[in-house]
Amino acid sequence: MHPKMDGVLESSLYVGDLPRSVGFYHETFGFSVISDFGERGCAMQAGPRQVLLLFKKRASLATSTPHDGDGELHLAFAIPTAELANWESWLQQKGIAVEEKRTWELGGWSLYFRDPDRHLLELATPGVWSVY
Repeated sequence: MHPKMDGVLESSLYVGDLPRSVGFYHETFGFSVISDFGERGCAMQAGPRQVLLLFKKRASLATSTPHDGDGELHLAFAIPTAELANWESWLQQKGIAVEEKRTWELGGWSLYFRDPDRHLLELATPGVWSVY
């Protein structure tokens, strides 16, 4: 039997303009910077025991554990069903276009939109997956 695990702690996105992305995630979601890596990137609190790492593209290649990413990546954030309409209104107020609003077979809803680097972000209610 495998050792116990507590889930995903960190997720990384690679961005072209770090200050712009930090501003977007702070203004849109209320995430705050919990650790600053200088020009290389930062860590933002994305929920209880959850960290979103923002790295400037190609800035972590010269580290002892090199990593980088490119392209339009995807992250989903969990929201309560009762907050779906509030999120739709909030995104509209912020001028953020919702690309798709989708209902799922299990009764959940998803809102899809883009960050400044065109990463596809999703707000998902319970009922999207059998485990959520």
